Amino acid sequence: MQGLLAETAGLVIFVRTVQTSTFSGAARSLGTTPSSASKSVSRLEMLLGAKLFRRSTRLLTLTPEGEAFYQRVTPLLREIENSTDVVQSHGATFGHLRVSLPGEMGRLLVGPIFSRFMQSYPGISMEIGLTDNHVDILRDNYDIAFRVGNADHNGLMSKTLARLDMVLVASPRLIERYGKVRAIEDIRELPFARYSVHGRSYPVRFADGQEVHPRGRLDLDSATAIKEAAKTGFGVAHVLKRIVQDELDDGSLVLLLPDHELEKLPFRALHAFGRMPNLRMQLLTQFVSETVRSPP
Repeated sequence: MQGLLAETAGLVIFVRTVQTSTFSGAARSLGTTPSSASKSVSRLEMLLGAKLFRRSTRLLTLTPEGEAFYQRVTPLLREIENSTDVVQSHGATFGHLRVSLPGEMGRLLVGPIFSRFMQSYPGISMEIGLTDNHVDILRDNYDIAFRVGNADHNGLMSKTLARLDMVLVASPRLIERYGKVRAIEDIRELPFARYSVHGRSYPVRFADGQEVHPRGRLDLDSATAIKEAAKTGFGVAHVLKRIVQDELDDGSLVLLLPDHELEKLPFRALHAFGRMPNLRMQLLTQFVSETVRSPP
C-alpha cells in the first residue's frame, strides 16, 4: 500500500495519459517530458505487476487491467483535486485558472470578469484565451472552457449555463439590394456570411423545426468577422443576439423575420476534472452564468 501511495505522481501521469492518448500529451499538460511520463507509468506497472498500456510505434491503448485501474483510480484523484475546497472560504480562494472563452462572446465577458470577479477574489490569477475555435482542454492545459453550440465534447464534463437567443441580421444596403424579407423562403435566396468550421457550414434552424442551409461565397470561423461582413452588406449573419445588440440599436444592422423564433444555442462550461470542479472553477462558472443570464 505504501508503495502505491509513493507513486502519486505516476498515478496522475497515468490518468492524464489515458485522457490525452499519448505520453507527450500528458507530459505537456503536466510540465514534464514524454520520457519522464513513460518511465513513471512503467514504474507504476512494475509496482502493480500488470501492464496498463499496449504500446506500439503509433498506438497507445489500455489493457483490460489498465481500463479497470483507470476506472478505480480516477474518482480518487478527482476527490484529491477537490479536497482543498473544504479549507477555503470563498473570500480566501486562491490559485490559477487557465480559461478559454469564445471570441465575440468572450469580449462581452472579460470586462465583468476583470472589474467584478477578480476584484472579489484577489487570490485567483487567470490566463484567458479568446477564440471561436474549440481548444483541446487537456492537450492545451486549460482548466475550463466556455463554448456556444452543440458540438461534440469528446467525453469532457459539460454544464449548460444558459440557452442564448439567435437572430438573423443584415445591413440596410443588403435589404435595399434584394428587397424586404417576409418569409423563410426569402432567406434561401439571400447570400450569407456563413459560420464554418473545418469546411463545414452550419444550417439556420428555426424553433419550429424548419431548417435553411445558407448559401454564399464567404465562410468564416469567427463571430466577429461574420458581424463585420454583415455590416458591410456582404451577407446575412446568423449570430447571437447579444453580440449585435448595439448594431441593432444604432440601425447599422436590421433584424430579419422577427416573428420567426430561431433555435436557441446552449452556452456551456466544460472541464476535465470530474463532476465537481474545484472551488475557483465553480465560482467562475457561477459568475459567468449569472452574467450571461442578465439583460445585455
